[in-house]
This record gives sequence, C-alpha cells and structure tokens, in this order.
Amino acid sequence: MNQAVRDRPDRRAGAPRQRSSPRLVLLVLTAGSMVFALMQSLVVPVLPVFQETLGVSQADVTWLLTAYLLSASICTPIVGRLGDMAGKKQMLLVALLALAAGCLLAALASSLAVLIVARVVQGAGGAVLPLAFGIIRDEFPADRVPGAVSVLSSLAAAGAGVGLVLAGPIVDVLGVSGLFWAPLALLLVVAVAAYAVVPDSPVRAPGRVNLLAAALLAGWLVALLLPVSQAGTWGWGSARVLGLLATALVLAVAWVVVETRARFPLIDMTMMRARAVWTTNLVALLIGGAMYAAYAFLPQFLQTPTTAGYGFGASLGEAGVIMLPQTAAAFLLGLWAGRLGMRFGSRNVLLAGSLLAASGYLLFVVAHDHRWQVYLSTPVMGAGFGLTFASMSTLIVAAVRRDQTGVASGMNANIRTIGGSLGAALMAGVVTAHPGPGGLPAESGYVSGFALLTGLLVLAALTTTLVPKVRRDPGTDAEPDVPLRHAQTGLIPAAPLVGDDPP
Repeated sequence: MNQAVRDRPDRRAGAPRQRSSPRLVLLVLTAGSMVFALMQSLVVPVLPVFQETLGVSQADVTWLLTAYLLSASICTPIVGRLGDMAGKKQMLLVALLALAAGCLLAALASSLAVLIVARVVQGAGGAVLPLAFGIIRDEFPADRVPGAVSVLSSLAAAGAGVGLVLAGPIVDVLGVSGLFWAPLALLLVVAVAAYAVVPDSPVRAPGRVNLLAAALLAGWLVALLLPVSQAGTWGWGSARVLGLLATALVLAVAWVVVETRARFPLIDMTMMRARAVWTTNLVALLIGGAMYAAYAFLPQFLQTPTTAGYGFGASLGEAGVIMLPQTAAAFLLGLWAGRLGMRFGSRNVLLAGSLLAASGYLLFVVAHDHRWQVYLSTPVMGAGFGLTFASMSTLIVAAVRRDQTGVASGMNANIRTIGGSLGAALMAGVVTAHPGPGGLPAESGYVSGFALLTGLLVLAALTTTLVPKVRRDPGTDAEPDVPLRHAQTGLIPAAPLVGDDPP
C-alpha cells in the first residue's frame, strides 16, 4: 500500500491507522458485495413458491420486491453519506449486519407481513457497494483503484444473474428458508472479517445529517417508486398512481431547495450538477432500465410453454442455466473494464459497453427460436453490462472528492434502481399489451419489449458522448467541473486517480 496513505493518522481520532493488506481488504469487500448482489435477485424467481406457500395473491407477493426496492432506495444514499461522515468501516458493518438481521427474520418468518418487514431490513444494507467503493479509494494506491472498483462493479452486474441461477437449487436442497439461512451464514463471516481487516476511514466529511433533507428524499423516492412498481395492479390512470407521481414531483422540488440552502447538505447539489456526475447518472438511469427489465422478463420468456408458439418450457433451474453465460460474461468483462479504462479511457469503455449490450438485445429480437440463439445473444448482453457497470462506477468515483465517494456512489446506484423500476414497468406494459393464446403474452410482445430496451441502450450510448473526459489537477481531489465547496474544512486531498480518460 502507498506508504503515505497507510501511515497517515486518522484526522478525527488522532491515532495511527490500522495497516491491512489491500488484497485482503479487497477480498472481504468482494465477499460482502457478492452476498449483497445475490440478495437482490434470489427472491425474484421464487415468488410463485412464496405465493403458494403463504397462500397469498400474486399482487400481494410482489411486495417482497417492492419493500426491498423502497428500503434500499432510501437507505443507500443516506447510509453512504453517514459513511462519508462517521466512517465507512463503521457503516459497512451496520449495512452487513442489517442484511444479516433481515435474513434471520426472513428465515424465521411464517407470514407475508413478517417477510415484508424482513425485506425492508435487508434493504437497509443496500449501501454495501458504495461504501466499499469509498474504502477502496481511501486504502488503495491510485493506480489500483480502477481495477478494484471494476471487480466490485462486475459482481454487481453479475450478481443478479447468479441469484437467478442459484435460487432453484437452493430451494430444492434447503427449502425456501434456505434462501436466507445460507446468505446469513456468509454475512456473519464477512462482518467479522470486515471488523478485523478493514481499516478505519482516514477522511471524514464535516457536518451532520440533515433530517429534513433525509425525510424529503425518502418521501419523493417512495412517492415515485411505489406507483411505478404497482402500476400494473393499480392502473397507470388510477388516482393513486397519478396522485403519488404528483406528490413525488412536489417533494423532489422541495428536496432540491432544502439541499441547495443547507450548510451541510445530505446530497450536495453542486456535486450532482457537475457535468461528469449528472451525465454518468443519466447513463445509469437508461442502462438500469434496460438491464433490470431484461432480468425480469427473459426468464419468463424461457419458461413459456412451447405450446404458446415460442419459448422453451424451461424449468426454474433450466432458465438459470440458460442465463449462466450472461452472468459469466458480465463478471469476466467487468474484471477487465479497469484495465481497458486505463488504456482507452473509462468513457470510451462505457460507450463500447452500451453498444455491445444493445447488439446483444438486437440479436435476441431477431433470433430467439432456438436455445443456441439465446446462448449466443445473452453473453453479448452480459459482456456489455459488465463493461458499463464498472465504467460508470469508475467515472463517478473519479468525478467527486474523496469525502463524497459514498454518497455519490449511493446516488448512482439509486438512479440505476429507479431506471430498473421504470424499465420493468415499460416492459410489462409492452409485453402485456400483446395478449396471446391461453392468457400468455404473445411473442410479438416480447419482441417489441426487447426492441424498446435496445433503443434505451442506444440512447445510453449517445448520452455517454456527453460525459466529459476526466482531467486531473494534481493538487486537488476533484474533477475540474466540481468546485471544492468544502475546501475550508481541511480535509486531506487524495492522490489523483490514474486510468481515466486521456486528454
């Protein structure tokens, strides 16, 4: 590890900092990020099992997804901000223990209500990934940051696919409760390892949590995501959906006003307005919409009985196996994204990844009658997403000051989630608008839906051209477009990152 960084005293505690091997720190962060990524998707393919076991309706069981989504969306930027202020290691432990507590409660749950509460608790652990990014930036030499960020980002891109693959075998061997007992054991091991290995944060942001801003942020996120996720049940033209969307707009405007005027904002609007940040976040919105919508509907396509004139009648486990090449490609290309970014520039890798994923979707649109065709298109999708997730994370980390890494990465993850909700809602509307025989969607619905997602990825590629090249001033820790709003706080500037876009 860089000697100056390793021996630097904690500016708040005044004591020598703990020394740890960067490889060991990365191993612990990788394990935590992997378990978190699995928890995002393990439940998705098993919803029909929960519906049957608990004796509830399809609309009721979808709250297992909605509750997690809302909780994670609210907690991720807030916990990320607390990590910047109080210490990333401390909040990482809180996030891991929240995931563990949620798993324990879910494993013991005997009713839908308790299971929903458990998913809310799990959502509070959504800040694991942005906190891990911040720890990497604090602890790693500058030339190793892009590669380490790529490793964690590739896990985030591949994790959803891994969850879809493992869900069936886990349920077959351990039962439904095994979906939570297995991650619980892993989380406890990771939490102990994180306590022992991860050093305390060397840089802390000033101020305190703005409670009004936090309440407004939670309010507009709930008012936006709740109607989007439930519109299929409530109806897009219903009073509940329209009223909540209007409320979301009012609360979002109020939130921006409060944050702009705050001495210590929860989310710094100056940071959010920086060109490198808002353009990358816009790309994240579009890519999140395309990726998560496909993860929701591709298994459904694969499991459609062949009597419908399309699909393969695959079981839950078979659908996971068919999607395994996509998961593997996302992980492997994500690992290479850091090196590619150092060679060609992170923005160019993001552009290439968007176009690669779009080509995979287009392949599926024109050829999906045989399994080998799906085996051909899905790895291309996964490779594209591996590149895009890693590059977006690298660009966000490079665009903000070190004391803003947690909250900036948290908001980027949040925006991907919002995009995923919007994309899934759009996809559902398109697919269900084309009814087929036996109450199943028609093949044309899937074709139109994936064509729409292809368009989102092409739009993401075009938006990537707006992302500025990251140019570094050796004396600061911010991209030139980002003013050092809190320069007077005396925070130690970080070394400039390497491997960003060449001038």
